[in-house]
Amino acid sequence: QVQFVESGGDMVQAGGSLRLSCVVSDIFFRSHHMGWFRQAPGKQRELVAFITKTGDTNYADFVKDRFTISRDNAKNTLYLEMNNLRPEDTAVYNCNHVTARGTPTTSAWGQGTQVTVTS
Repeated sequence: QVQFVESGGDMVQAGGSLRLSCVVSDIFFRSHHMGWFRQAPGKQRELVAFITKTGDTNYADFVKDRFTISRDNAKNTLYLEMNNLRPEDTAVYNCNHVTARGTPTTSAWGQGTQVTVTS
């Protein structure tokens, strides 16, 4: 079963930056579209951004021009560069395989990584 291991979360002040990583135990990593999701306390999980297997990217409106998603197929790793962080970005961030529309395709969620942004 594929495993997702997220890391890089931390507590930062508003305006700060973080870089999240997600290592995927999948020899077919390069064949999958990949996405980042987040879930804040008391809220549903939401899509943050996704990148297709060919490198096309899509972002939720609330992170456009602040976050950048990328992938390194040689390292089976997905990244999320987060700049100009806001308190409302506080959440647990997870990665997953996604469809071409950004819908998660597996139920094998990892532990996630906690991002906390203070004002």
